[in-house]
Amino acid sequence: MNYKKIFDEAIDQLHAEKRYRVFADLQRIVGRFPRAVWRSQGQEREITVWCSNDYLGMGQHPSVIGAMTQATSQMGSGAGGTRNISGTNHPLVELEQELADLHGKESALVFTSGFISNEASISTIGRLLPNCLILSDELNHASMIEGVRRSGADKKVFRHNDMEHLEALLAAAGRDRAKLIVFESVYSMDGDIAPIKRIADLAEKYNAMTYIDEVHAVGMYGVRGGGITEREGLADRIDVIEGTLAKAFGTLGGYISGKRAVIDAVRSYAPGFIFTTALPPAIASAATASIRHLKTSQEERTRHQAQAQRTKIALTEAGLPVMESETHIVPVLVGDPELCKQASDHLLEKHGIYIQPINYPTVPRGTERLRITPSPFHTDELIEGLTRALCETWRHLGISSGDGQVTGVQQTERIVPLIVPKSGG
Repeated sequence: MNYKKIFDEAIDQLHAEKRYRVFADLQRIVGRFPRAVWRSQGQEREITVWCSNDYLGMGQHPSVIGAMTQATSQMGSGAGGTRNISGTNHPLVELEQELADLHGKESALVFTSGFISNEASISTIGRLLPNCLILSDELNHASMIEGVRRSGADKKVFRHNDMEHLEALLAAAGRDRAKLIVFESVYSMDGDIAPIKRIADLAEKYNAMTYIDEVHAVGMYGVRGGGITEREGLADRIDVIEGTLAKAFGTLGGYISGKRAVIDAVRSYAPGFIFTTALPPAIASAATASIRHLKTSQEERTRHQAQAQRTKIALTEAGLPVMESETHIVPVLVGDPELCKQASDHLLEKHGIYIQPINYPTVPRGTERLRITPSPFHTDELIEGLTRALCETWRHLGISSGDGQVTGVQQTERIVPLIVPKSGG
């Protein structure tokens, strides 16, 4: 058995399919977000990041950094064990209380990542519910799909945001069978939003539990940053709300919130929680500081929505193929994996702009794209520079722009001012 050959061939296949992933070596600069230092082939260069999930730049907020450094100086760098074995540090207890309050739930549970929170929670709930049927949106994240798989429960996949299809599956299962509907609020590759109220209505009609992934919405939407469920006044109608601390809150970790009995059951039965070292106190303290700030401050959300909309307008007016998006996600269609990688490389090497290519299996073949995530710190000047760089890249590589003609912009006056709701939702 030639073990090395097996792994070499697996990597060769990725290269042949033009979906081998290359990681950019980046060093973020505190106080200068979204600027970063890019290291490549022994050289250093300052570039602008346009694809960060630190959506609001909270990873550099003084209160967040201050909370982290203070906790480290007082309690050290690590948690010291699993939650059961000395790892339940006080900042982590406070963080879970803060998260439960954020979503108006009885309890919350923190995991080491958003992937683990979905995988562990969905699989555990699915196992505990007798003869459970899990109904999963076809565009759910890989972590949710893995949770469904590991649950061992029967599953049905409903067409994306298709409520007629979901209802047909629920009706076929009957009211008496245990059912769990798992879906996302914001789908991060397309930027669309689930019909949460209609899903909650169907869950009530057919006696099903609901589990929503709000990782791309917490901190971003709602008066206190509770996500789309808060913005639409629906948090109390969802059984389990899952979120992340690693995107809008600028730190690390994932969590679930819900009724005390559900959260306690996951805490007590999920191997992904039980056998993992707890989140360090410094990270827990930083996350709590970020959540508390965003519960009261509208400035970040208001500015963020404005700059995201400005970016969409500028790119669309320049003739670039901006895909429809209801949220802060700005996907620009390329439609070919090799061209997508070439566009990303060209933007970085020629223009000092970093946007990671999004290829299969993250998105379906033929829908390869550049996924742009503006922040409150991407100024009008940076938006204008991005637009010019994308236009030049499209022309240089001969990428199709659809029905539009790639022209570019010359003046910031073309980026029209916007009126943004005070709630930032």
